[in-house]
Amino acid sequence: MALARQVLCVSAFLWLPLARAEPIRYSVAEEAESGSVVGELAEDAGLTPAQLSARRARLLSEDGRQHFRLERASGRLVVAGRLDREELCAQSATCMLPFELLLSNPLQFFRVEVDLDDVNDHSPIFREDRVSFRIPETSEPGSRFPLEVARDLDIGSNTVQAYSISPENEYFSVSYGSRNTGKKSLELVLEKPLDREEQAEMSFSVIAMDGGSPPRSGTTQIQILILDVNDNAPKFTQEEYIATVLENMPEGSLVLTVLATDKDEGVNGDISYQINEVVGQSDSAFVIDPKTGQIKITKPLDFEAAQTHELSVRSRDGGGLSAICKVLVEVVDVNDNAPELVVSSFSSPLPENTVPGTVVALFTVRDRDSGANGKISCALEDQLFFSLRPAYKNYYELVTVSALDREETPQYMLRVTAEDAGSPPLTTTHTFTVDISDVNDNAPVFNQTSYTMYVRENNVATVFVGAVSAADADVGLNAKVTYWLAAEQGPERAWCSCISVNSENGHVFVLRPLDYEHLRQSEVTVSASDAGSPPLRANVTVRLVVLDENDNAPLVLYPAQESSPASSELVPVSAEAGYLISKVVAVDADSGQNSWLSYHLLRATEPGLFSVGLQSGEVRLRRPVTERDSVKQKLLVLVRDNGQPPLSATAALSALLLKDFSDVRLPQGSPATEDQDASLTTYLILALVFVSLLFLISTAVLLARKVCRRKELKAGYVLYAADTLQSGLADAAAAGTLPRPYCYEISLTTGSGNSEFRFLKPILPSLPPQHCAVGQGPDEEQDFPAVPASTEDMAPDNAGTLSAGQFNALSFN
Repeated sequence: MALARQVLCVSAFLWLPLARAEPIRYSVAEEAESGSVVGELAEDAGLTPAQLSARRARLLSEDGRQHFRLERASGRLVVAGRLDREELCAQSATCMLPFELLLSNPLQFFRVEVDLDDVNDHSPIFREDRVSFRIPETSEPGSRFPLEVARDLDIGSNTVQAYSISPENEYFSVSYGSRNTGKKSLELVLEKPLDREEQAEMSFSVIAMDGGSPPRSGTTQIQILILDVNDNAPKFTQEEYIATVLENMPEGSLVLTVLATDKDEGVNGDISYQINEVVGQSDSAFVIDPKTGQIKITKPLDFEAAQTHELSVRSRDGGGLSAICKVLVEVVDVNDNAPELVVSSFSSPLPENTVPGTVVALFTVRDRDSGANGKISCALEDQLFFSLRPAYKNYYELVTVSALDREETPQYMLRVTAEDAGSPPLTTTHTFTVDISDVNDNAPVFNQTSYTMYVRENNVATVFVGAVSAADADVGLNAKVTYWLAAEQGPERAWCSCISVNSENGHVFVLRPLDYEHLRQSEVTVSASDAGSPPLRANVTVRLVVLDENDNAPLVLYPAQESSPASSELVPVSAEAGYLISKVVAVDADSGQNSWLSYHLLRATEPGLFSVGLQSGEVRLRRPVTERDSVKQKLLVLVRDNGQPPLSATAALSALLLKDFSDVRLPQGSPATEDQDASLTTYLILALVFVSLLFLISTAVLLARKVCRRKELKAGYVLYAADTLQSGLADAAAAGTLPRPYCYEISLTTGSGNSEFRFLKPILPSLPPQHCAVGQGPDEEQDFPAVPASTEDMAPDNAGTLSAGQFNALSFN
């Protein structure tokens, strides 16, 4: 229960600033009785005893041990139990016992440091109660014989100050002082030559006296054996050896080797080594080889327990002479202690609307190592919503730094890593599991920013075209989503009242059939709302795209198929292959591949004579015209779209193959021709006579049909005049019905067997303008006009030009 109250008190510490920057310091002598007054803590902290009780004052130490007690009634700080400075601080020059005074309501703390003063409670102690010296009688006055100094666990003036001999004798005195190394040594000094024959041995006591009040002393018994001959004692190469070892070195590792020499020979020169036990350390961690002087480790060292080890090594020769050297073993700290993390308070779960800066946890870290190995840094792994904040000394706060969102992360696993500065560093990881409680703060979210749905034209009513879907990250009623069509539609949107949406599942339906040629797409706004209070909603745009069906056949624009009769294209017989005769122009009301048109020659009088461009619709000569080809050619062009199934239309057109545009009649004999051909052979004369007979017969027939043809021309034929032909064709080309504007001009003379064909230069001024036009009228028939049966009707008038009646037999495009 006391621990729980302590944790609660420490956690409350986070909410108030520090009350005092400088610690409150006291001093007390060690071995003070329990209940002894250390100081007026309440008064020094600026508090009253009543405040101590009301604010539940507590003392908190770093190591958890309570050396002092706070009397709330009086506000005094008293000793809680026995205080032994040597046990708490060993031989340290200062002994400070720190702790904190914590108060609640409001939280406040004070740093308190108590200096433990040393008292003379330990007497000097010699390592050995009895020490024997074997001194040769040849030793000269002034010879020195080292002794182990007495050890006193006290410090300062309470430690050993002086040595004396009891009872005093004339042969020896004691010398105590500093040598070259700066350390004090104790030696017996021979004051008078020895005589073994007079006195073979002697004994006396060496007394060590400290400077306490009253002083304390320690005694060792000295036994002197006077030897004969051996007059050289061993001598170490160094008076003091210093070695540095790592605390994690294994057992049996070599620390160092001491070496002593003796000038004597034989047994008197044989040296052996031994380690004298250190005062206060009955179980030594070192052993020495008596022959080689190698010092090794017998058990693991611990820097945290002892940072240095001081050894006394004695070398003794066979004659009994000895020497002592000091060995100082310094233990080097290694990073063998991982940091410790202790949690004082922790809050979970947290509401997702928790404000930034809220304290989630309070903890402290510590490391038993020293130096860089004991320096600790704390880090929070990969977090954007929480951070660590130092509170006081080695205390840390885990706080929120930004808004939380349960829907995004319902639980946070916060890994706090404490790492020291050792090499390699050691770490300790503690995981805080923070649960986030929910509040209604999320509107529905559509799974797409916009929707595009497709329906084919001529669809059935109430056809399903797709679905919208929105999800709400909240739970319960706050996550229940309903859909509806928003009533407001922008004027720029193509609105269609034929769209409906299911309120429960978001399914979108088209209520009536659609026509692609009238409506190609429409946009509506669908809203999704949750059942929260107040409800939250979101909107999304749904675009309905109508897909085209191949329900429109191609429409031929040129040549117009409703005109009657159809006009004919004039083609010179001298035209080469590739000559452009005409161009079929068609359109399709559908779109996409349904409107891609291709042109095919379906039928022709001479199929091998013409070709039609698959994509362009241009009608061209595939080969040159021959005499075997009929003058009047009829063509039927198929225009087909690329739909499935494809739809098609046909275009009919005709062409006249003429040798010369001035020679619109068939070849016949004439006086001029007969004069020019008089030199021909008899065979040619017979041929001309036969042709003349045929001409006379055909003339009779043509005269009978002449009247009918004039009526037909008045009803459906269009005459072309020189002044209107060129302008009319230009208008047709500008309208896109012909690939380029052109016109023909015919000039006939009475005395010429050859005709003249010229382009783009009107030379028929005698024809009245009202007789000329371009193209065909909309009422022209699909049939091709008949070729005149005889060229007699086309004979020129007296003026050398065609009469109106003769010219009516020709049709020009």
